[in-house]
Amino acid sequence: MIKIAVFASGNGSNAQRIVEYFYDSKHISVDLIITNNKSAYVIERAKLLKIPCYVFSKNEFSNSNLVIELLKSHNISLIVLAGFLLLIPENLIANFKERIINIHPALLPKYGGKGMYGENVHKAVVINKESETGITIHYVNEKYDEGKIIFQAKCVVSERDTAEDVAKKIHLLEQEYFPKVIENICQGLLKTQ
Repeated sequence: MIKIAVFASGNGSNAQRIVEYFYDSKHISVDLIITNNKSAYVIERAKLLKIPCYVFSKNEFSNSNLVIELLKSHNISLIVLAGFLLLIPENLIANFKERIINIHPALLPKYGGKGMYGENVHKAVVINKESETGITIHYVNEKYDEGKIIFQAKCVVSERDTAEDVAKKIHLLEQEYFPKVIENICQGLLKTQ
C-alpha cells in the first residue's frame, strides 16, 4: 500500500480531487493532509473527507523533525504538494528523496521561484502576452520550482484572456492530470516494495 500525505496552504481543491481520485483504490490512499495555515479552507475539506489534518507553524515545519516524525508514524511513501507555499526544508528532502512532488501553475522554467504562485503566475503570463501556459509536475529539491520535471500539459492563452481566465484553464489541467501523474508515480513505488 502506498500512503500519500498532501501538503496544502490554501483552498485545497487539488487536495480534495486527489483524495477522491484514490478513494476506492486498493493500493494507494491519502492518509494525511498537512498545512502551514491555520485558517486554510483545506482544513474544512479534510474534515468533510474524513482525512486527518495537521497544522504546523513555519518554525515547526522548517526547524524541527515534527513533520518527519508524523510522516514516518503514518508510513507515508509519497508527499504531494498541492498549493503548498513554504520551501521544503533539507531534512525533509533528505528523508523523502525523490518522493516529494509539486504541481506548478506554469510551464517551468518560466514563471517559477519564490513568490511565483497562483494569481501572481497568471498575471505575469497575461502581462507578458504569452500565447500558451500550462502546468508542471516536478520533483522537489532545495530550491523553489527547480526539481526534475516529471510532466507538463499546455493550454492556449488568447489575447482577450484575463488572469482569472488563465486560472480557470490551469485549474482544469490540474484536476485532470495531477491525480493521474500521482498514480503513475505510486505504481512505480509499488514495484519497488
